[in-house]
Amino acid sequence: MDMSEDDIAEKKYRSMLPGPLGVLDTWISKGEAVILGAGIILMAVNTVANVIGRFVFGESLHFSEEVNRMLIVLVTFAGIGYAARHGRHIRMSAIYDALPTGGRRWLMIFISLFTALVMFVLCYYSVGYINTVMGRGRSLPSTGIPAWWMYVWVPIGFAVTGIQYLMTAYTNVISKDVYLSTHVVDGYKDTETEV
Repeated sequence: MDMSEDDIAEKKYRSMLPGPLGVLDTWISKGEAVILGAGIILMAVNTVANVIGRFVFGESLHFSEEVNRMLIVLVTFAGIGYAARHGRHIRMSAIYDALPTGGRRWLMIFISLFTALVMFVLCYYSVGYINTVMGRGRSLPSTGIPAWWMYVWVPIGFAVTGIQYLMTAYTNVISKDVYLSTHVVDGYKDTETEV
C-alpha cells in the first residue's frame, strides 16, 4: 500500500516551534498518534470479544459498553488536537477560496484565533463539568471506576486543540503563505487521473 505525502509527513512530524516547546509539541503529537491507534484497536478487540462472548458462550462482557464509552471519549478528544495539528479539520471554504492569498491568510488568522477562543471556553466549562461529576461521587456500575475519569480527556483535548489553533494563527502572521496548521500549507492537490 502506497502512503500519500500527507501520511508520510504525519509520520515524520517535527514541530517547528523553537526549543523546548518544539520538543514538547513533537512528543504530544506522537502521544496523540499512539492514543488514537491504541484506542481504535482496543475498541475493536473489546467489541469482537463481546460479540464472541455473547454468541459463542451465551454471556456478554458486562464491562464492554463502559470500556467502549471511555475509549470513544478518549479517541474523540485526543483526535481533535491531532486533526488541528495536521490540518485535517473540516473546512467550509466557498468564500475563503474566492479570496486572494492575503485575504485568505488574514481570514485564517481570524478563524484560528476564534476557534482557539472557543476551545479554551469549552475547556473551562468541561473542567467545571468534571468537578460537578466528581462532587457527586458517581462511579461506573460495571467497572467501579469513578465516572469523572472518563471525562478527563475532554479539557485536555480542548486545551491542546486551542494551543494548536493559536500556533496556526501565529504561523500565518509570520508567513507569506496560508497555513492550515503550523506545517500544512493551504492548497488543493490535483487528484484527477486520466483514463
